[in-house]
Amino acid sequence: MTTDLLHRIGLIRMSGRDPRQSHRVASPLELFFDLVFVVAVSQASQSLHHGIAEGHAAETTLSYAMVFFAIWWAWMNFTWFASAFDTDDWLYRVTTIAQMAGVLVLAAGVHDAMAEGDWATVTWGYVIMRLALVTQWLRLALSDPENRSIALRYAAGIAIVQVLWLARLLLDGPAQFWTFWVMVALEFLVPVWAERKRRTPWHPHHIAERFSLFTLILLGESLLASANSIIGARNGEARVDGLIGLAVAGIVTAAALWWVYFSRAQGERLTRNSRGFAFGYAHYLIFAAIGAVSAGIEVELDLLTGEAEHLTVATASLAFTIPVAVYMVMAWAVLLRGQVSGAASAIFLVCAGGVLLCAIAPVFTVAGTAVLLCVAVAVMERERARARSVSGLETARHDG
Repeated sequence: MTTDLLHRIGLIRMSGRDPRQSHRVASPLELFFDLVFVVAVSQASQSLHHGIAEGHAAETTLSYAMVFFAIWWAWMNFTWFASAFDTDDWLYRVTTIAQMAGVLVLAAGVHDAMAEGDWATVTWGYVIMRLALVTQWLRLALSDPENRSIALRYAAGIAIVQVLWLARLLLDGPAQFWTFWVMVALEFLVPVWAERKRRTPWHPHHIAERFSLFTLILLGESLLASANSIIGARNGEARVDGLIGLAVAGIVTAAALWWVYFSRAQGERLTRNSRGFAFGYAHYLIFAAIGAVSAGIEVELDLLTGEAEHLTVATASLAFTIPVAVYMVMAWAVLLRGQVSGAASAIFLVCAGGVLLCAIAPVFTVAGTAVLLCVAVAVMERERARARSVSGLETARHDG
């Protein structure tokens, strides 16, 4: 189509955006897109909570990891595409809303997948999301000769993998389980193959902001869990001091996770494709851990109120401490390593190990975790103040 014809039907020629564009921020459509993921994340977290409370911690945690992959991978692929090629015209918006519909279908199937092992609805929702993205890659291929080859690779790779996801539904339970990991590997390989010669022009600061916004969505689940403790205390469901203590510890935990994540800016570090892949892929563990923290708080709440008869103290402690410890280790590896001193890194990682040890003494699990997180935050804040001081001295020397 010619540019004039595109304009007459209200479309913009899709092409790569400037990755050096100043003041690039999330669009209203991207923020709207994120809202449907609130539903999917909430369903996954709640199903994890109920599965652990009912005495199926190992199986439910594994199912949670599988469901969360579908949520995270679909969100991340759209985010990277939007950073590079967003046109914000009516066709782009309609295609994005089609992806949102797929998210809602996926969310509707989360409980059946995690509780009953029925993955049909989740798979169909996931495929809807991914095929809607294929249409955007095909539109790019038609519109932009410069990015045509990479767009066609993405479209072909994603489409083939989606056919395999649907074919997987024909297999029996064990075969479905083992082929899931093969499919994950194929999904991971598509971007590596598609961008082997040329990278898409994604915007480093825009990507960093989008990942930050998704982090805030996940942290909202932890705040909701803390609010449930306060509600329980008001309703007199159990000892008020225990519920209030859990609520306070939950708020402190969520705040500390936020503080750690936002203690260092990430946009300047995302300048190479290899760094972008590492940053994006490693965020699976960061995001999944944050989502699981809220389930851990809810499990601790069940323990206090006596609502879960199959729940043990040890299981509840591990449900809370493991995701916090995983988050801390991954946050250091992805966000902090190389940006803080060796001493600060050592203290931070010792605190992460201490969080795991808190599970050994269940009486101090929640409070001990909150205290160790506060120590880790204090260390990061001291490092941030030191960095500002050094920067100020260098600026003063330069001006002098």
